[in-house]
Amino acid sequence: MDTKHTRNIVSTIRRFGGWVALGVGLATLGTAQAQDAATLKARHGELTERLAKNAFGRPLALESAQTSNDLKGDIFSVVNYPFATVEQAVKPAGNWCDILILHLNVKGCKATNAGGGTTLSVAAGRKFDQPIEDAYKLDFVYKLAKSSHDYLQVLLNADEGPFGTRNYRIQLQATPIDANRTFIHMSYAYGYGMAAKMATQAYLGTVGSAKVGFTAAERGADGKPVYVGGVIGLLERNTMRYYLAIDSYLATHALPAAERTEKALMTWYDATERYATQLHEMEKAEYMTMKRKEVSRMRGEAK
Repeated sequence: MDTKHTRNIVSTIRRFGGWVALGVGLATLGTAQAQDAATLKARHGELTERLAKNAFGRPLALESAQTSNDLKGDIFSVVNYPFATVEQAVKPAGNWCDILILHLNVKGCKATNAGGGTTLSVAAGRKFDQPIEDAYKLDFVYKLAKSSHDYLQVLLNADEGPFGTRNYRIQLQATPIDANRTFIHMSYAYGYGMAAKMATQAYLGTVGSAKVGFTAAERGADGKPVYVGGVIGLLERNTMRYYLAIDSYLATHALPAAERTEKALMTWYDATERYATQLHEMEKAEYMTMKRKEVSRMRGEAK
């Protein structure tokens, strides 16, 4: 790869803040993917020990995988909300724009109903303030795959992304554990080709070189964990950011509409700072100022 081409790729990666290395191909979900309440509850049973004792300080398990053409991140978690509360928060397609906008890289989102379905037009960009025109547009098709008294499955699918990335998938599954707790599975993944691989390598060789994920690859001489870096580290960071967006929205969904967004933004930022080694990118005041502007613009309130 020549020097000029490398500079162009790095410049674009800076604009999108690593967005090109996010996602999941549906084919990687495999036959073991929970498709009903019984299967999801069985997965909860398998993860009992990991949910009870882990480095996250909450009942959460994170898994990540890479194949030659796909990346996939999964988070399994117990949340202290009744299943009905989770359902009310994440089942309506329009609520997902309020969830996604919490993420640093999401600059805007608009839900459009057409042909009996809903499309979420998401503007993805750098981790800092930027004109909406400079963001990359991804069209996620919302699908309520399954909904019953004890199981919910929501899918967001985007066929294409930047640098030839494809088959973006955000999935949320939920089933009640008891009257006050719900077991959640969120997956985030995408497929990629050669251009995306080159772009990701350029990012990881420059601005992303020191960033790490959550999986402890080994222990250092001092006994402290040495976290995975590279593509898996990038995938894990963004999987966690999206999970925390869902969790933050759940935590604030019952508030009056006038208070909900501000509280959700603060909750998301504070949650990410619990894992500052992996997720810290800016100070809270900067994040809040940027997001207030983006939310206002998303809702057509900006002048």
